[in-house]
Amino acid sequence: MTAETDKRPLKEGVREEAVRLAAQADGWLAQLQAKAEQYPWLQRLARWAIIALAAVLFAVMVSVPLDLQGQLIFGTGMFVTALLFNKLQGRFITLAMIVLSIAASSRYMYWRVTETIGFEHLLDAFFGFGLLMAELYAFLVLLIGYFQTAWPLQRRPVPMPQDLDSWPHVDIFIPTYNEPLEVVKQVVFSADTMDWPREKLHVYLLDDGRRDEFREFCEEAQIGYITRDNNAHAKAGNINAALKQTNSEYVAIFDCDHIPTRSFLQICMGWFFRDPKLALIQTPHTFFSPDPFEKNLNTFHMTPNEGELFYGIVQDGNDLWNAAFFCGSCAIIKREPLEEIGGIAVETVTEDAHTALKLSRLGYNTAYLQLPQAAGLATESLSGHVGQRIRWARGMAQIARVDNPLLGKGLSFGQRLCYFNAMLHFFYGVARIVFLTAPLAYLYFGAHVFQATAAMVMAYAMPHLAHANLTNSRVQGQFRYSFWNEVYESVLAWYITRPVLMAFINPKLGKFNVTAKGGVVEKEYFDWMIARPYLVLLLLNLLGFVFGIWRMIVAPSTEVFLTVLMNMLWTGYNVILTSACMAVASESRQRRKTPRVTATLPATLQFIDGKTLRCETADFSQSGIGLRVPAGLSIESDTKVFVTLYRGDEESAFPATVRYCGNGRVGLQFADMPVGLQTELARLTFARADAWLDNWGTHQLDRPLTSLGSVIVIGLKGFKQVSLYTLRDLFSRGGRKTAQSKT
Repeated sequence: MTAETDKRPLKEGVREEAVRLAAQADGWLAQLQAKAEQYPWLQRLARWAIIALAAVLFAVMVSVPLDLQGQLIFGTGMFVTALLFNKLQGRFITLAMIVLSIAASSRYMYWRVTETIGFEHLLDAFFGFGLLMAELYAFLVLLIGYFQTAWPLQRRPVPMPQDLDSWPHVDIFIPTYNEPLEVVKQVVFSADTMDWPREKLHVYLLDDGRRDEFREFCEEAQIGYITRDNNAHAKAGNINAALKQTNSEYVAIFDCDHIPTRSFLQICMGWFFRDPKLALIQTPHTFFSPDPFEKNLNTFHMTPNEGELFYGIVQDGNDLWNAAFFCGSCAIIKREPLEEIGGIAVETVTEDAHTALKLSRLGYNTAYLQLPQAAGLATESLSGHVGQRIRWARGMAQIARVDNPLLGKGLSFGQRLCYFNAMLHFFYGVARIVFLTAPLAYLYFGAHVFQATAAMVMAYAMPHLAHANLTNSRVQGQFRYSFWNEVYESVLAWYITRPVLMAFINPKLGKFNVTAKGGVVEKEYFDWMIARPYLVLLLLNLLGFVFGIWRMIVAPSTEVFLTVLMNMLWTGYNVILTSACMAVASESRQRRKTPRVTATLPATLQFIDGKTLRCETADFSQSGIGLRVPAGLSIESDTKVFVTLYRGDEESAFPATVRYCGNGRVGLQFADMPVGLQTELARLTFARADAWLDNWGTHQLDRPLTSLGSVIVIGLKGFKQVSLYTLRDLFSRGGRKTAQSKT
């Protein structure tokens, strides 16, 4: 008998014992489950016991005191765990990373409040408590942000009924005030081509500018024209006036530069049949022209823009909690609930979000479809962009005062938090300015904003910051790149701080301002007026860096040296951010009034002599189209041609003139066309069902270190630009003075 034979009975005995114990455990579990089903209170008790145990363990993990070495080991272990989790897929892994991030941040904030605020000097206390308040604000936004975005609903369209007779009548409202007719036309043409029973589709242009050319255009296009004799309550008043003159069951609203697809109503309307309590469905706002960040930093279609986080993640997260916001455009509202709340809200300048809040208070449902079904024009200049954000910030502060979601009836806990975070977000200006100047308190005045050693600050702060960046990168990575949020907020911080605080103190202050669209930037220039606050912050941080070098040289001890080094690293990062702000203020040239949309569509070029050429489109705009043709083709400028575009078995030809030919490209300018042919052109281009899908949610996933590198490069670019513009302006002024003296 061998040794292996001797061991075999032992192995079999162990296996049998394991099977017996497993069966016994299963029996116990079955008994517990039966007891729980028999006594529901036992289930609730067990659930609350688990929650209480988890809360105790979490409190211990957050509050247990550790020395420097222990904190370094603990923080490193947690972050390594998060890095390993980040390599795995799945929503529950994301939730686990959120829990780790909350734990690291909570531990840091507990330490900050209990161990670092024993200030002995008034100067230390002034700067120290200011920084602590900013950090508490950021911590609260982080927590509620996780709550909003941890589990996006990802709602999908519901098919419409087969019976067309059951489809409702829909009014399409296109409010306008002072926008050019050429901007508005394309929205009208596309809205009028929607795939919906013609007798049930009613398009109205709401002209608060009371312009004859708009009325004449509506008559020619055979759509409704509504105006009024005043401009009370701006856009909200314009829509409410139109509600009194129309009667369809549903109202679809589009800003006059947001071009809808033909499929918009069919994609969105099915949910109203599924959910009788649904009052509002919102779709994303996408843009086919670059905003000032994308234009001036040359990041269009390469880096997610400022608004993509909201429409890509936040709104989808809100939808889980039945708290999707109305955003003023690209949405459908059921008329009966809208009239029940008195129409579009007029108490604040963000009438859209306030309207959704009122609908939610009455128990109606809201929905969000993360499918781009319309696209518009972004603001052309940084000053216009800032003005738009000021209005949004002021309006949210007004809602916080006059209809605070944390108070009053009708909202669930999730709805209250989602609405509250939307309002809380726009108070970031104060916190961002504090973060951009906090290290200067020590470098300039020697004020200790932390009553702790530099090593302990780093040991507690780094896990908090690292986890927050890593987790947000995972949650938001397709719609917001790491560190870019700091750039966006730094640019706007100075300008929204005062309006937000004033509106919160007195909600009646401020007025509605219309965001200009459809303009041009004739030449490159540096907007010194808008950049003035960034320039001051940049100079303050650069001077602080110089002070830091001097403090390092005369540092009496290693501890002082490390404290100076920590503040200098923070100041260096602030220099990068403020320099990036300067880069955004360097306005690039924009000559096109009608931006082009990249698209590959089959086309045919037809010449006057009867010859034809099969080709494809490269891009199109309201006024022209670009074609890809064989490289050797040569066509003289001003040649008259027809370009035929296709959709399935349908085709239409449009008259055009050649403006450019070379390198395998032909640029055409459309000839003047009657309204019917312009509508047909919109149907085959801007109104295509897939027109706005190609550039939505297609960015590569965020890589935090790569994103940090891109922000650093932009900061260096901004520093170079402001230096060159400063020298150029100085020389130009010197030249003018010399010429004047000679005269």
